[in-house]
Amino acid sequence: MSKPSTKSSNKAIGLVTENPWQALKQFTSARIALGRAGTSIPTQQLLPFQLDHARAIDAVHKALAVESLIEKLQASSIIQTYTKHAPMVVSSKANDRMTYLQRPDLGRQLCEASWQSLLEHRDKSSQEYDLAIVVADGLSSTAIQRHAAPVIKSLVIKLTKDDKYPWSLAPLTIVTQGRVAVGDDVGECLKAKITLILIGERPGLTSPDSMGIYITWNPKRGAKDSSRNCISNIRPEGLCYEEASHKAFYLLTESMKTKCTGIGLKDRSLVVEDSSNLESSPKSQFLVSAAKDK
Repeated sequence: MSKPSTKSSNKAIGLVTENPWQALKQFTSARIALGRAGTSIPTQQLLPFQLDHARAIDAVHKALAVESLIEKLQASSIIQTYTKHAPMVVSSKANDRMTYLQRPDLGRQLCEASWQSLLEHRDKSSQEYDLAIVVADGLSSTAIQRHAAPVIKSLVIKLTKDDKYPWSLAPLTIVTQGRVAVGDDVGECLKAKITLILIGERPGLTSPDSMGIYITWNPKRGAKDSSRNCISNIRPEGLCYEEASHKAFYLLTESMKTKCTGIGLKDRSLVVEDSSNLESSPKSQFLVSAAKDK
């Protein structure tokens, strides 16, 4: 096949009307300044859109590789040391992915077999837990596969170094076909004071791997969403692992003090006690820095 001539290529390029906002694209991954070719968008903009759309669909429908996730979790010696039990794998009442997507209510509760298995573990162990860490595939198994293990490791390190409170951690629990509220069931079965669930968030066209964290004090089946604190957009291009674990640790420690989460607990983790920290984290503190300069 013969290659298109340079003359033809230049003619095709000339058909594209560039957008004057081109310079702003360096500040965001959002689809702006696409330009146009007649009444449509240019092919060089259409193809990346179709690719990102396919990645978002894959993230929703792809099954969580549970064994691979367990290997990542067990590869961390500090997670193994302080959870003191192999991760437990349970499932929601949604039997398959299509049911999960069509019946959100079934993804919010453990199936009966999983409920009983957690109760049996609790009965065998006389230990009371301060925190139950739950991992659920949610709407993006890709997010959990990539980010859950490093965030948990960073958080556990902070918990073990807490000199104000000796945290007792329940075994890690992995829930397939799970939604946020399924963490309430896990916490109730294990009699944990707090549940922290890491879950894949609804994919965006530039973020198929965004993970969220929800923290609930005194978890019980039927708990309201207003009783939770949320940390969102956890991924390297969004909220990095260290910042996410820092926020989670702050909310957990404050929850132990106030014995509540949700609307009764405000996230003040960005308040800087030492003004010198402003120089070390200008990205997360740019508003504080701007106020200081004034």
